[in-house]
Amino acid sequence: MIPTEGVRVWLSTGYTDMRCGFPSLALRVQEVLKHNPLSGNLFCFRGKSGNLLKCIWHDCQGACLFTKRL
Repeated sequence: MIPTEGVRVWLSTGYTDMRCGFPSLALRVQEVLKHNPLSGNLFCFRGKSGNLLKCIWHDCQGACLFTKRL
């Protein structure tokens, strides 16, 4: 479960290749947004058709990749 207190949510504009996993999405966060993907913030990406959403988040124990089909 994602804690809601103190967590910032970042939404990616445009679309992202949904074949990407955590390493590729984390690299995109580092290079494009200039943020640390291991900071505890929630980073959300959407697919080209708009029906798939991927979110990456790092808690104190490890990295999480959430996928939601809308």
